[in-house]
Formats: sequence, C-alpha cells, structure tokens
Amino acid sequence: MRVKDMPPTDQPRERLLSSGAGALADRELLALLLGSGSRGVSAVELASQLIAHCGDLGELSRSEAHRLLAVPGVGPAKAARVAAAFHLVRRAQAEPERSRITCSADIASTAAPLLHGHPRERLVAVICDGRGAVLRRALVSEGGGDHTPAPVRDIITTVLLSGGAAFGLAHNHPGGSLEPSRADIEVTARVHEAAETVGLRFLDHVIVTDTAWRRVPSRPPMDT
Repeated sequence: MRVKDMPPTDQPRERLLSSGAGALADRELLALLLGSGSRGVSAVELASQLIAHCGDLGELSRSEAHRLLAVPGVGPAKAARVAAAFHLVRRAQAEPERSRITCSADIASTAAPLLHGHPRERLVAVICDGRGAVLRRALVSEGGGDHTPAPVRDIITTVLLSGGAAFGLAHNHPGGSLEPSRADIEVTARVHEAAETVGLRFLDHVIVTDTAWRRVPSRPPMDT
C-alpha cells in the first residue's frame, strides 16, 4: 500500500506532527527522508530495504551516497538526501557545547573579550536560552571614556530578537575603577523591571576591568 493511501492517522508525516518523531519506527523516519517510494514499493518498504542493504541503521548512517544507489528505487536525489541528513547529525554532534551562565562570574568572563583593552566604555548583553546556554554576545552600545548609553528598550529588543529567555549585562570602566556609578545602579533597576514586564529573566549586571569584575546593585542607594 502506498503511504498516501493509508488513513491519515497512520501516515508517518501526520503521526510525527501529532505525536512527535519518537512515535515513529526507524523505517518510517527514513521514509520521510526518502519522500516517496518507487514503482510498486511504498516509501516505508523502500526504507526497510535500504536499512537491510546496509545491515542496520548505524551502518546506514555511515554510508556514502554512492553505496545507497545499489538499492533499486533509490536514485541520486534520494541517496543524496539521506546521506546529507546523517552527515548533518554528525556535524551537530561534533559541535562544542555552548558555554553556560551559572553565576555572575560567568557573565563577566563571557563578556570580557568584548570589553578588555577598549579605551571607550562599552555595554555588552550576554543572551542565554532558558537553561543558561549562551546564544550570543551583543554589543549594545559604545560611548566615551567614562560613560556609555544604556538604552533599555534596545537591550530588551536585542534579547527578544535573538530568541533569548534570559540575559546578563556587562560594561567596562576604561579607567580601571570597579565602583558602580549611580547611573549604573539606576539603569540596572530599570532593566530588571523591563525584563520582568516582557517575561525575560535578568541575570545580573557586572562591571569588568582588565583585571577584575564587580556586580552592580539593582537598587539605587537611598539619599541621606
């Protein structure tokens, strides 16, 4: 029976969309990659033949495209599509694990390469996913030797457009001081409030010099 002649609830594509890839057998997942069968053979049957030809799924995953061409019904397009899919998996598995933000020191070390040695004050956002894995570092603004603007709206927009769920901020003091200014503290409080408004988690704001770092308090000191 051709896949398209099956009841919709039994078709691999519909089952994947409704129940997830884990609900499909190996041959059904492979059938989706093949896209179609051949004369008198459904995509699922052709997938079974392809796995049997290679011995098992692991061997298939390591096979070059030209080896798959020996299976009747598997032409260059199908062979290339299957080989490319498995190669993508190998590339993804070889990718180094993203650095993860677990504390304020991680924000400082992640942002430091964009801050160390710069004669002007810079503000960097370290943007993370919901588990703290770093998605990107973004230079938000750059100012003079002792001040840089901290546009709260631009910070939040940058995080959202990057697909972030959490973020931290870091800026440098080219003069070497770790003392937060009143403006640093007030901006930190405003960013914290803005992040909560849009459902983002604000991790921390740190000052980074070439030799050390320090947290910026999130509340301005009370006037005396």
